[in-house]
Amino acid sequence: MKLVLIFGPQAVGKMTVGQELAKLTNLKLMHNHMTIDLLEPLFGFSPELWKLSNTFREEIFRSFAKTDQDGIIFTFVWAFNKQEDWENVEHVCTIFREKNAEIYFVELEAKLDIRLKRNKTANRLEHKPTKRNINQSEQNLLNSSETLRLNSREGELKRDNYVRIDNNKLSAVEVAERIKEHFEL
Repeated sequence: MKLVLIFGPQAVGKMTVGQELAKLTNLKLMHNHMTIDLLEPLFGFSPELWKLSNTFREEIFRSFAKTDQDGIIFTFVWAFNKQEDWENVEHVCTIFREKNAEIYFVELEAKLDIRLKRNKTANRLEHKPTKRNINQSEQNLLNSSETLRLNSREGELKRDNYVRIDNNKLSAVEVAERIKEHFEL
């Protein structure tokens, strides 16, 4: 069992890279909006949405970790200046560690102007209904860039299986190939 965590700021390409990595490996993809977009029409972006989203994810992870699947790719935004995000990542890792899974950390980074362009891609809008309001999505992206630290500092993540990839000029396929090669997936 493998758990590949792909994280970085909004519109950096996490889901698209995850889609390509899933094609190159036998790993399943769960991007963070799979639970968010299920709940948002019912609860809006409320505390209840986030509580339920985390509960659903935990149950999915617990069930998946018990299967004989090769593994799962999970994409999400990690706010490094929020302790609860660190705790949530550790909680997810613990679920898989208890099943002796190999855990891989992939951090993506790209400049703001690149992310603003990616925020409007057809693939993103197809798979993430809550991103279809471009003005709102763009404003959220800009606001979070000011208030949250969505990439780690140099040396901050001390994990065995960790790679940081600047994907400003790389396609999702190229990034997925690098991840597969780097971790021998």
